[in-house]
Amino acid sequence: MNVIGFAGYSGAGKTTLVERLIPVLRLQGQRVSVVKHAHHKFDIDHPGKDTYRHREAGAFEVVVASDKRLALMREFEQPTQLSVHHLIAELYDGVDWVLVEGFKHSDLHKVEIWREPAPGEPPRPAQYGDDPFIVALATDTPNDLPRPTLIPVFDINDVDALGQWLLDNAHRFVYRADDHVPTL
Repeated sequence: MNVIGFAGYSGAGKTTLVERLIPVLRLQGQRVSVVKHAHHKFDIDHPGKDTYRHREAGAFEVVVASDKRLALMREFEQPTQLSVHHLIAELYDGVDWVLVEGFKHSDLHKVEIWREPAPGEPPRPAQYGDDPFIVALATDTPNDLPRPTLIPVFDINDVDALGQWLLDNAHRFVYRADDHVPTL
């Protein structure tokens, strides 16, 4: 499988870019999974649902499946910081691409999403000059970057070009699980 991260400040457009990139890759016959970093108390289940009731009763894990999907929910007794590598290890191994949203400090190759802050917003320092894992940049202001760069720069709205670049350079993004054996 190939793994590429998408990093940037909140509101920069990571989710939209990933959402638009998935069908570009799918049209090329690629199977795509997504790993997303979430805030502390997110929930995908709702009061009254069977799975919610099982978790509230104390189940460590609840797996629910149908002929169309499977979901696994796991409750940690203590706060647990899982690395992106733990989450990738949970994925089905028949996937071609894993798009990782968030985890901006990970040791994965990443595309940085950078936008000039709007008037009145605090400055958003670009990371591409300081993070050796950033291999490309997606922005809506390629002529106004905070500093010059030799990495590829993509228009954030040209997901076809970014998708083609990923496919053309897939050999750079091959994920070898043995290089990232997670431990808890």
